[in-house]
Amino acid sequence: MVMSSLTEGILLTDEYQLTMAQVYFRLGLHERPALFEFFYRKNPDYGQHQAGYCVFAGLDPLLDWMEGARFGEGELEVLRSQKTRTGKPLFAADFLEWLGKNGSFDGLTLKAIPEGRVVHPQVPLVAVEGPLAQAQLLETALLNKLNFETLIATKASRIRDVADHATILDMGLRRAASGAGNAATRAALIGGADVSSNVGISYELGLQAAGTHAHSLVQAFIALGMSELEAFRAFADIYSDNTTLLVDTVDVLESGVPNAIAVFEELRRKGHQPIGIRIDSGDLAYLSIRAAQLLDAAGFKDVSIVLSSELDELVIWQVQTQIQQEARRYGIDADALIRRLIFGVGTRLVTSWGQPALGGVYKVVAMQDGGEWKPAIKVSETVEKVLNPGHKTAWRLYDERGSATADLITLSDENPASEPVLTLRHPFDGAKSRRVQTDKYRLETEGANLLETSETDGARKKGTFTLEPLQSEVWNGHRRVNGETLEVWRKRRQADVETLDPGVRRLINPHTYHVSLSQKLWNLKNQMIDRLTGGH
Repeated sequence: MVMSSLTEGILLTDEYQLTMAQVYFRLGLHERPALFEFFYRKNPDYGQHQAGYCVFAGLDPLLDWMEGARFGEGELEVLRSQKTRTGKPLFAADFLEWLGKNGSFDGLTLKAIPEGRVVHPQVPLVAVEGPLAQAQLLETALLNKLNFETLIATKASRIRDVADHATILDMGLRRAASGAGNAATRAALIGGADVSSNVGISYELGLQAAGTHAHSLVQAFIALGMSELEAFRAFADIYSDNTTLLVDTVDVLESGVPNAIAVFEELRRKGHQPIGIRIDSGDLAYLSIRAAQLLDAAGFKDVSIVLSSELDELVIWQVQTQIQQEARRYGIDADALIRRLIFGVGTRLVTSWGQPALGGVYKVVAMQDGGEWKPAIKVSETVEKVLNPGHKTAWRLYDERGSATADLITLSDENPASEPVLTLRHPFDGAKSRRVQTDKYRLETEGANLLETSETDGARKKGTFTLEPLQSEVWNGHRRVNGETLEVWRKRRQADVETLDPGVRRLINPHTYHVSLSQKLWNLKNQMIDRLTGGH
């Protein structure tokens, strides 16, 4: 078996990163300053429903990885063992010697949108600047960590949105791809899950793991000639202050809930307060209503009801809708019942059910030549794949309500906050643009006023827009700039989601959030396209 230090360190890469690095080295380009950007092109599409935004995650694990990734003797020996088709060494000795001395990420500078923020297609999430070979070698690990965690954090945020104030329990470790369980849990907790069943990563992030018990506990007791009630009683005897009982091993309403109530009454007589029951199969909405009816009649109105079994944002929405429609028939307050629910989400969260990959990319957008940055571009017949070239900065525009209305990508030498008039260009469609006039507090699109100049809203005039720069330095050439906590990442996500228009947050067919280019960037992009294609 290959040592984990080899498989999880700097050799967590694709072969072509190494072969390209050797080409750069042989041509003397390996130390030429380059600028790469990480961004994604489309929000997740789950088939029946779609995301209108993403939540950025995975940055902190990437920086952790960068701090320890080095070409040591073990890694160099792996490369020495590789041969060409004719049996010659694939990597030359002088290149390997250079890797041994320089094969880390010292010398790179990373600017990024902070982890936990809401992000959108085409916007540069991470900019990597530094020696070409080193920046190239970062690609695979960066994409591996950022694509996956962003995907899962986005799914968790959608579940958080629809679950409202209900508790979300991540239970997906057993169903996550091998090796990805901790990353999935971490991203889920950033994106909206309150707690997780994953013990190790919960502890590292400052949380206590949570959970109930499995069907196997009841099955084992029954197989040994005992009963579901005896199984519940044994669990409650050991965990008197943490008793949540799984009630669907035999029959939820005829066996599970009545037996749970019997045990809860015993706990109450001993001075303990039970936590809840869990239902893992069947018609979850109907069973939760009937279970609440039985629990309430026994005096356990504060006991939680944990629902699991292939939940995602659509299923949770359907469960809540059905409860609203049916609860009154059984004398149950629907809103009160929904507030006592806990949603145990597993498979469909940690696999991003319906959209298994984000598809983020890492592209060269500029190279330095003679002390001057030269923009780089990729032209494609698919307009979404045409690169936005050059050294750039990302900004977020907020309207007079404080709502995020657009993200603006500019060249780095532009300061849109100081411009009296901003032209926002659609990234691909030359016929679509809008102008923001900050001096006259007016928004215009193709010459038509959308907002009156005389209206006011509190202290801020209608039509005024504030600009926020999105990127900041996170890696300063040798190490991370600062460390952050789960609480910070969660607060960022919550604050950003609250600034989104409700249409962008819709579960199905969300409104498109506008990402725009500055006029100067739009001009540069189209000049480069014309030069490469001859204007065709």
